[in-house]
Amino acid sequence: MARHNREGKGEDQGGNEYVVSYQPDWLHQVKVTRELENGRHSTKTLFRNPDAPEAEPGSTVRTRIAAADLGIDFELTLKDRSRMIRSVTVETVGGPGAHGREFVSFSIARQR
Repeated sequence: MARHNREGKGEDQGGNEYVVSYQPDWLHQVKVTRELENGRHSTKTLFRNPDAPEAEPGSTVRTRIAAADLGIDFELTLKDRSRMIRSVTVETVGGPGAHGREFVSFSIARQR
């Protein structure tokens, strides 16, 4: 049986703080990609699970990512009965950036 959700924290390239609620037997890491002022993209590991899996994850897993300063707060619920999903990418629209609202992308990867 999979363990209950844990909570971790991370910081993106702009110093914005995030809270990640995750299932430790499924999640490996979360990466965040932001567009920089010069138009280039920057990817950073936002959070890496410090725990080794102790059990197989259940068929339903949940991950929540929130950044109060950016107005980002979403939760994913995945039903993966065959345990086939390796990663999920979520694109959001965050708080005000240089050109109005800012696009922020998250790559959520399964435990290896």
